[in-house]
Amino acid sequence: MKKAFAIVLGTALAAALPAAAEDSAPLTYECRRAAAPIHVDGKLDDPAWQNAPWSSDFVDIEGDSKPRPKFRTRVKMLWDDQYLYIAAELEEPEVKATLTQRDSVIFKDNDFEVFLKPLPDSRSYYEFEINAFNTGWDLFLPKPYNEDGQPDNSWDIEGLKTAIAVQGSLNKPDDKDHGWTVEMAYPLSAFASRQAVPHPAHGTIWRINFSRVEWTAGQAKEDNWVWSPQGVIDMHVPGRWGYLRFSANTSTLNK
Repeated sequence: MKKAFAIVLGTALAAALPAAAEDSAPLTYECRRAAAPIHVDGKLDDPAWQNAPWSSDFVDIEGDSKPRPKFRTRVKMLWDDQYLYIAAELEEPEVKATLTQRDSVIFKDNDFEVFLKPLPDSRSYYEFEINAFNTGWDLFLPKPYNEDGQPDNSWDIEGLKTAIAVQGSLNKPDDKDHGWTVEMAYPLSAFASRQAVPHPAHGTIWRINFSRVEWTAGQAKEDNWVWSPQGVIDMHVPGRWGYLRFSANTSTLNK
């Protein structure tokens, strides 16, 4: 997850990934154009989402050598001239959250995280975390922690829209929930205060990955479930992230 993991792993471990990780190629998601702007309310019921395929289910951060996650997580994406739209569906029988202050260390709660590298050849990247209270933490990394990178918490995603919908009840352990959904509109202009990022076009490729932190009562360590497996318990190895390929297509039938 954060710097503590990078310190434990060390530069050598991050540089020399296990053979299992090397054998698992990063995943790719074709991000189609939204047929219409999306109303961000967390419900994922805009008609435009019907043309966005779900990703494969998340796996353990270390890959298939570890047990499959006990709860399902998946994402889908769209884009238009202003936003990268991200939807996430998190199965969860007890939806809970505690943190309400922006830029708190959100992964202390169960959370959903986005790691984005719009300039694949650079060392820098961006991170955003959100919990079921719709509390967010955004930060810019000029380089990974294992290269002595220091997080820039002063960076804010200007114009970001996020919403959460709970399928059940929040912070009520006496009943059983189905889960929670995340919806966001991530402005394509959000990077301008830190670096010049060309506007994506058909065929543009960024690096991206998603992580889910899940805490279980009585369990000392959290689970880390991801879209494209990292091979090590460290999200801050961008070379292991998946590929986001922008497409001008608007329909799943027009590939």
